[in-house]
Amino acid sequence: MTADDTDHFVRVRGAGEHNLRNVDVDLPRDAMVAFTGVSGSGKSSLAFGTLYAEAQRRYFESVAPYARRLLQQVGAPHVREITGLPPAVALQQRRGAPSSRSTVGTLTTLSNLLRMLYSRAGTYPRGARRLDAEAFSPNTVAGACPRCQGLGQVHDVTEDLLVPDPSLSIRDGAIAAWPGAWQGANLRSIVTGLGIDVDKPWRELSKKDRDWLLYTDEQPSVLIAPEPGRIDHGYHGKFWSARKHVMHVLADSKSQRMRDRALRFVRSIPCPVCHGSRIRPEALAVTFAGRSIAEVNAMPLAELAALLRPVADLPEAGAATPSAQSGEATEVAVRICADLVARVDVLVDLGLGYLSLGRRSTTLSPGEAQRLRIATQLRSGLFGVVYVLDEPSAGLHPADAEPLLDVLDRLKASGNSLFVVEHDLDVVRRADWVVDIGPGAGDRGGRVLYSGPVAGLEDVEESATSRYLFGRVQPLEHNARAPQGWLHLRGVSRHNLRDVSVDVPLGVLTAVTGVSGSGKSTLVTQVLAEVVGRHLGQAPEDQDDADVEVDLRDASGLEAFDRLVLVDQRPIGRTPRSNLATYTGMFDAVRKLYASTDEAQARGYTASRFSFNVPEGRCETCQGEGFVAVELLFLPGTYAPCPTCHGARYNAETLEVTYRGTNIAEVLAMSVDDAAVFLTDVPAASRSLETLREVGLGYLRLGQPATELSGGEAQRIKLATELQRARRGHALYLLDEPTAGLHPADITLLLRQLHRLVDAGNTVVLVEHDLDTIVSADWVIDLGPGGGDAGGRVVATGTPAEVANAPGSATAPYLARRLARS
Repeated sequence: MTADDTDHFVRVRGAGEHNLRNVDVDLPRDAMVAFTGVSGSGKSSLAFGTLYAEAQRRYFESVAPYARRLLQQVGAPHVREITGLPPAVALQQRRGAPSSRSTVGTLTTLSNLLRMLYSRAGTYPRGARRLDAEAFSPNTVAGACPRCQGLGQVHDVTEDLLVPDPSLSIRDGAIAAWPGAWQGANLRSIVTGLGIDVDKPWRELSKKDRDWLLYTDEQPSVLIAPEPGRIDHGYHGKFWSARKHVMHVLADSKSQRMRDRALRFVRSIPCPVCHGSRIRPEALAVTFAGRSIAEVNAMPLAELAALLRPVADLPEAGAATPSAQSGEATEVAVRICADLVARVDVLVDLGLGYLSLGRRSTTLSPGEAQRLRIATQLRSGLFGVVYVLDEPSAGLHPADAEPLLDVLDRLKASGNSLFVVEHDLDVVRRADWVVDIGPGAGDRGGRVLYSGPVAGLEDVEESATSRYLFGRVQPLEHNARAPQGWLHLRGVSRHNLRDVSVDVPLGVLTAVTGVSGSGKSTLVTQVLAEVVGRHLGQAPEDQDDADVEVDLRDASGLEAFDRLVLVDQRPIGRTPRSNLATYTGMFDAVRKLYASTDEAQARGYTASRFSFNVPEGRCETCQGEGFVAVELLFLPGTYAPCPTCHGARYNAETLEVTYRGTNIAEVLAMSVDDAAVFLTDVPAASRSLETLREVGLGYLRLGQPATELSGGEAQRIKLATELQRARRGHALYLLDEPTAGLHPADITLLLRQLHRLVDAGNTVVLVEHDLDTIVSADWVIDLGPGGGDAGGRVVATGTPAEVANAPGSATAPYLARRLARS
């Protein structure tokens, strides 16, 4: 055994991943090591791209080659040598899971235990046979509801869509879903022949007749007598209910126009068979502690633990023999309940007691998803492992961050090492060791400025982290603004917001605060966005919960807004072809610039020639991707730079056209900072580049694929795209945790831009946890007091100083402490 294995240090030599510059650094094991630095400085390149990647590579070396291709591998890092490195587990920030079938229960594996509990210890109806565990899963053939195939939702018609105006009669077109012209007249004649009054207002018909006309599957044939001026001979007409007609068009029509019309009458609704539970009726008939598995899946985790604890606390030896129908007091029940309660308690301790097992993972914030993964690891009992964590405090209220830090301490106390990429200064202060990388981002970063105990960072003058950590930076100052009017919402109900009334000030910057799950995002990115968007005639953004209607009693003040801008953390594109330059529109100006050169005009090249998405300009070997897939026998496939264009994406002829000696592929490879200098005399591009620099994105490459950008980077790109537009009128800007994942220095840059928007006569409302940002706001709306069912109420409103003194607010004590430091 070498000295490196026994001196409790991981030693990195010659790391050159991404922007790291031949980095040498020593990191203590069995400690919490914080990696700090401005966004883009190289923190993740060292923690994930180098240390975790090397630990994974070494593990895969021990796996049989055939088995390796079944595993998701990371590439070998650019590093000369790493010694003393234990096995590693990565806990990265990811926005939910790609599948709508993934839930809190499946992420944490708690669903497996719960299904086993119902299978082996549930109370069955008399005479029912015992079901296997998979019969309680909506993701298996044995368990999925046959009507909705386990999705919980079906697309179906509803009366309010089929009959938008119940004051009309059938003759006047009450059933809007029925066809017009001859077919419509034919159906009216059939209905008359069936003895139903087509001239009576719809609402005055009997419910039995209304339901039959809209939903029946019956298709009676009715003899239609000749009608002067319409038909000159009798015939037998076949009846179609409104629903049957719509479904027939959607299933069989070749006309897209007819299909689009039919879709207007269809809505996604809870499945009428399983009522949204996704599980077949036989499994729903089995209960435990008087509840079906669907009811238990819908419970907050804190309530679930309370429900199962009495069984978990039973002495196993005294457990009764199960009856034919029930096994709730058996040894099996006691053991499974004890395990479930122990696992759920960890989640409750992490402040996630408001979540339910059935909550879809696509609706989780990155912070919630990461805490779920941390809780799973805490129960795994691993020893001697390096946990590499990606901003575990991101998206957390200070009250939620404290229990998270306690859990990290428990992981460390269990004999593990924690390598944490972090911006939250309170987390950094709790670390045993700090590695600060910088001093800037991109090419201006990539150096280790300091590695050692936290206190020693105070003496590092060029460190941005040091200036903020030790209070050498003056807080952002601005004159507090008074509201210029109000948007009043009354009786708002959605998710855990129940009959809530909210007053949003106009012409100021408002921070919406509260613990995780208190209803902040529901209020801002859903309710406000939909209510204002509907008033302005804007189509709502695609949302996971778009089928859930906002229940609102009254709204006033909407006329103040001319425009709505929702700036969220969704990707700016889902493929590598989408990038920073194309999203902002800047690339159009660059392509026109190259098309205007003498060489391009002599060759007859237009601006489209300089797009890597068209056959004329792109490299045909890689189809403009810049890389090609390489299939390896017994190893997972990988990607390599295109052998023809070497990653440039364009064909050789296109690259022969230059501007100031630089081809267009070299422009895409430039950072925003470098491109701002190169394109300083191109106004359309220069304005966009300067705005990107102002929000702290000068380190990004113009051609950086959208798939490589973090949620915070995507959000700032969207904000910069808005800022560069010359707009008039009053816009409402809605932002969801814009500071998540940002260094304090980057937050300062972002706040300057947000205040610029307000100074220009707009209203900005943001969901926020960062105390410096909340302090800089003009107004605060605090929700809570807890999460889930314990939240959803307005706890306090006012200036930051007023909310800091509000009783019953979870935000108040932290805000008061922050104001005291000012």
